Amino acid sequence: MKLQIVIDSNRDEEIIVYAHNKSPLVIEIEELVNSRSVDLIGYAENEAVKLNLNDIYCFFTEDNKVYALTENEKYRLKSRLYQLEENLNNNFVKINQSCIANIRKIDRFKATVGGSLTVIFKNGHVDFVSRRNLKNVKERLGL
Repeated sequence: MKLQIVIDSNRDEEIIVYAHNKSPLVIEIEELVNSRSVDLIGYAENEAVKLNLNDIYCFFTEDNKVYALTENEKYRLKSRLYQLEENLNNNFVKINQSCIANIRKIDRFKATVGGSLTVIFKNGHVDFVSRRNLKNVKERLGL
C-alpha cells in the first residue's frame, strides 16, 4: 500500500483510500478517522470532560436527558440522541428508542422468552434490543 499526502490549504480535508478489499488495515484507518471526527463534551458534576468515542459504551436517555456511559462514569451531554446517531461512526448502532450502543463494548447477548435480545456490556451495564431494531443490529453484527 502506498501513501500520498498533499498539503493544500485551499481545499477541504479528505481522506481517500483505494484498496482491493476491506482489510484489517483499511478498517483500522476508517475507525481512526471516524473516531476523531466527533468531538463530544460530557458534563459530570461541575466539570466538563472531552470524551473519546472509543471509551464510550453507549449513549442513552434518562429523564429526558442524554448520557454517555463509560467504564465507570456517566456524563451528561447537550446533544440529542438523534443528533448523535447522525454523526457517529460504524462502531455504534441504535439498539432501542433510547440507546445507541458501541458494538465493540458489547460483551454478549442473551435471548429472552419474548424473543428479544438483552445486551450485556463489558462494564456490566444491561439494556435490550427492541424488535424494531433487531434486524439492523443482527446485520451490523453479522448474526
